Amino acid sequence: MTTFDDREHAFEAKYAHDEEMKFKAEARANKLLGLWAAEKLGKTGDAAAAYAVEVVKSDFEEAGHEDVVRKVVGDLAGKVTAEEVRAKMLELQPVAKRQLMDEA
Repeated sequence: MTTFDDREHAFEAKYAHDEEMKFKAEARANKLLGLWAAEKLGKTGDAAAAYAVEVVKSDFEEAGHEDVVRKVVGDLAGKVTAEEVRAKMLELQPVAKRQLMDEA
């Protein structure tokens, strides 16, 4: 292998790692959002954890975060606005990244 090939493989590996971490951080933030929403719904323990998993799964319906926003806003039926959910999502993203970094 040439130095160029080594650099190319290193770049590809870093890109793959960065994308995996981005995916994990988004999923973690959605889980945290689900736990936040579960608390507002009065769910605790296993019910709250199960609801958080539902929120994470809802992110696979379409590209972007609007599918998650729709689910949470719909489930909370008038308790929060879409803007409040989006703001909470932004607030939870650095928390999720920090949690992942602490686990590494």
